[in-house]
Amino acid sequence: MYERTYYATHPDMMEGATNAQLRDRYLVPGLFRAGEIVLTYSHGERFVIGGAVPGATPLDLPVQSEPASAVGHPLLERRELGVVNIGRQPGRVTVDGEIVDLDRYEALYVPLGSRAVSFSGEGARFYLLSVPAHAPFPLRKMTLAEANPMQRGSLESSNDRTIYQLVLPHLCASASLCLGLTQLKPGSVWNTMPPHVHERRSEIYLYFDLEEDQRVFHYMGQPDDLRHIVVADGEAVISPPWSVHMGAGTSNYTFIWAMAGENQDYNDMDVCDLCQLR
Repeated sequence: MYERTYYATHPDMMEGATNAQLRDRYLVPGLFRAGEIVLTYSHGERFVIGGAVPGATPLDLPVQSEPASAVGHPLLERRELGVVNIGRQPGRVTVDGEIVDLDRYEALYVPLGSRAVSFSGEGARFYLLSVPAHAPFPLRKMTLAEANPMQRGSLESSNDRTIYQLVLPHLCASASLCLGLTQLKPGSVWNTMPPHVHERRSEIYLYFDLEEDQRVFHYMGQPDDLRHIVVADGEAVISPPWSVHMGAGTSNYTFIWAMAGENQDYNDMDVCDLCQLR
């Protein structure tokens, strides 16, 4: 069921790690394959990170096949799910018989206890994020028009961007999941400036809207000991609670940020002084 399991890591594991080891521990590639649902599992906040790329035939969210105690149970039996269509064409998500159409960049919150979830639409590409939940909240579609856009940065500092909050308590209720989308304007390449750390949450970044020959350099690690991972279109990076997360691209791009942990306070972060980064 899960193509890969990512284990929680200690910051000491960064010391002496090769680039290949960093990629193996934190990079999540290959999420979007035509005609498939791909799911991976991270022990950080027990995130399920996945992608669904339906063709002519709809794709069904699988029931659990591991561990043995969960075999045959719905994936969302004790989980909630966030879905974002990052494809060039609209798609459709059906949740227990209720049909929701999602255009590009639109999101859907799917509550705990949902039993049958399917994805359809040629040209759609669905990004999936699921975390454990303690209670069900209403099924809710979110568009960018509803997403409380925030303008940050400037072209002069190469980080002119718009942050769209999609799943946060004041917009769309959830048990733990927080989710949003950030678009960088042409001429801007830096995201998440100034960089910060979330001690009480893990975070996942998905980078997309990159041309095939473009890349993002994703920086991670503790502020005084940074490392980087080179990321291509459609690849995600797992950011542990102790790690900085920021990136710079060879062109502008879009990324989806997703968090889960002790709280849902968007502003709960420890901002880093750029002069102390090294």
